[in-house]
Amino acid sequence: MKRRTFLASGAAITAVAAHQAWNSMSGVAQSGKVLNLYSARHYDADNQVYEGFFKKTGIKVNLVEAPADKLIERVKSEGANSPADVIITVDAGNLWRIRQEDLLQKVPTGSALYTNVAANLRDPDGYWFGFTKRARVIVYNKARVRPTEITRYEDLAEAKWRGKVLVRSSGNVYNQSLVGSIMAALGEAKAEAWTKGVVANFARKPEGNDTSQIKAVAAGIGDLTLANTYYLARLAKSSKAEDREIASKVGVLFPNQRDRGTHVNISGGGIAKNAPNRDAAIQYLEYLASPEAQQIFAGSNYEYPVRRGVTKDAVLTSFGSFKEDKLNASIFGEKNRVALQLMDRAGWA
Repeated sequence: MKRRTFLASGAAITAVAAHQAWNSMSGVAQSGKVLNLYSARHYDADNQVYEGFFKKTGIKVNLVEAPADKLIERVKSEGANSPADVIITVDAGNLWRIRQEDLLQKVPTGSALYTNVAANLRDPDGYWFGFTKRARVIVYNKARVRPTEITRYEDLAEAKWRGKVLVRSSGNVYNQSLVGSIMAALGEAKAEAWTKGVVANFARKPEGNDTSQIKAVAAGIGDLTLANTYYLARLAKSSKAEDREIASKVGVLFPNQRDRGTHVNISGGGIAKNAPNRDAAIQYLEYLASPEAQQIFAGSNYEYPVRRGVTKDAVLTSFGSFKEDKLNASIFGEKNRVALQLMDRAGWA
């Protein structure tokens, strides 16, 4: 895969990286058999997906990769002339925003996606679909916390955890979606009270990503944190002994198993509104939900598959099975903006 950097049009965008996928195969692909993919995913495992799709269909993937906000601004600035066929991003909040910006078109109702992707993991009107699941769990220091001491997200606000909770900033979309799901479960007033309780329990000012929080818990800077499971799986599978040592010091707790279940977010995408290669776009989205692609996501990037019957990596399996919150992703995605306002009022920096 060759990489090049270019200046994107539109004042809101500075530079994004574009990747011409599988140039070595360009002589094999038929004229016009291309897919222009705009993706906010940044995982090496996705290269395997592009290669598998090419081998299966002969359609070459042209990849533009950037954070979700820059992709959104790029597609908006390109307007009706946008070459984007498929837009992929992480988190339901971003997917909800992309639809609200009118950048997607509905997937035909006859598509296999409606069968292969559960209703709670897709837009109710068929504009976007989830292709991987991310369980946002409580990660705890094994030497300092007994897993029976905390069983729900709500417990993170209890005074017993004062000075012991580590989190990412309120600007992190994963946390916004989690708070959005809590708003849906408890109502806005109780969710705000919970948020204030969590803030009162911070061990330090929010900083870093999920991996940073896990490392800080292992180091004893705090006792508990919120993280997506694949971050811990990466540490456990790392070639570095120090990463594996960190993973061995922490445990995974799936919250709310006696009521609504653990919050599950997604990465997903849909057909761009002005897709010039619409048929290829449909094929690509359907391929993402195929057993072959789902196996790559589950085995190489340690994400939970959206399709049943797919074998997960052994580390992911070792975390245990769990009950999922079946709240439709569009609901907590829509609540991201209000969730951020609520977090800001609570002092969640």
